[in-house]
Amino acid sequence: MESCPSVRNILLLDSEGNRVAVKYYSDDWPTNSAKEAFEKALFTKTQKTNARTEEIAIFENHIVVYKFVQDLHFFVTGAEDENELILSMVLQGFSDAVDLLLRGTVDKQAALENLDLILLCLDEIVDGGIILETDANVIAGKVASHSMDVDAPLSEQTISQALATAREHLTRSLLG
Repeated sequence: MESCPSVRNILLLDSEGNRVAVKYYSDDWPTNSAKEAFEKALFTKTQKTNARTEEIAIFENHIVVYKFVQDLHFFVTGAEDENELILSMVLQGFSDAVDLLLRGTVDKQAALENLDLILLCLDEIVDGGIILETDANVIAGKVASHSMDVDAPLSEQTISQALATAREHLTRSLLG
């Protein structure tokens, strides 16, 4: 009996192989040091490629699809017998949703400034290794609805958040 397509991890690393955002969904890497060693080894193997489009590799008995955008490296890892096309759809959905949420400025600085949105994005794509969504517009829409006023358009999201935070800090300072 065929099981549901699943993902072992999703990694977003910078151009030096350091973590920006990562989520692991399996016990293949039981410790944090094992996870970091996997990330470093994977980065070392793939850094010499110019993966501006999606690439597929077999690495440590896992299928890895990856692509590089500016100074960010996107990776999706699945089991050795997982369907590469499904993993590729997850990668494309993730990278496109990040592009939408960061309004086309996909680089490390923007990713770190909006890390909450990227982590929400990962949560909307995969839950416990099971793929929930691969459509970037749907993912970005759900993330945007979690993180802003329902009536505010996506383009004004960060301004709304900044004003709400400033208002909250001002209220606390006046009352406290």
